[in-house]
Amino acid sequence: MHDLAEGIAQFRREVFTAKSDLFAHLAATHTPDTLFIGCSDARVVPELITSSEPGELFVIRTAGNLVPAYGSGADAVAASIEYAVAVLEVARIVVCGHSACGAMTALAQGHDLTAVPMVAEWLHHADAARARVADNAVGQLIRRNVVAQLTNLATHPSVARRLADHSLTLHGWVFDIPTGAVEELPADIAAVARHRKEIR
Repeated sequence: MHDLAEGIAQFRREVFTAKSDLFAHLAATHTPDTLFIGCSDARVVPELITSSEPGELFVIRTAGNLVPAYGSGADAVAASIEYAVAVLEVARIVVCGHSACGAMTALAQGHDLTAVPMVAEWLHHADAARARVADNAVGQLIRRNVVAQLTNLATHPSVARRLADHSLTLHGWVFDIPTGAVEELPADIAAVARHRKEIR
C-alpha cells in the first residue's frame, strides 16, 4: 500500500520544489480553463490523463461521472458547476466516462444494489442513457451516459446562459484504461453509436 505520509514528503522534496514559482503564483490566482467532470474511480486521474498543471482544471468527480439535471435544491455538484461557469468562467466543460466503469456495468448487467441504496438512488441519474441501451452492452451504455450527462449539464442556468452566448463549449470523452486512448464523442446522442474519434 502506498504510504501517504511518504508521498507527501516526496511531493515536498521533488514536485513542490521544482514548481515553487507556479505554486507561489497559484496562491493568489485561480483561473482554470476547463471544468472536468469525471468518475470517482481511482484509476481515472484527470490531471494525469490531460498532462495538466495545478490550476488548469476545476474537477468534479462523481460515481459514474453523473451530473443531476438542474433542480430547485442546492447540491454539491450543482454548486460546483455554477461556481466554475459563473464565477471562474471556464471556457469548456468535459464530461469523461471510462472503460470498465463499475456504475455503468452494474446498470447494464442489472446488478442487485439493495445493499447500497444510496448508490442505487444516485444511479437513477443515468436512467436516460440506460433507456437507450437495449441489452447489457456496457461500452454502449458508457458512451450514451456521457452524452446524457452533457444534456443534463445544459439544464443548469449558468451553463445554458454561456452556451447561448457561445462562450462555453461542452465535450464528451471516454478514457480507455488499458490503452490510455481518449475517445471524443459527439454532443448529438443519436450520433454516438456511429461516431468514434480518438484524441491524439
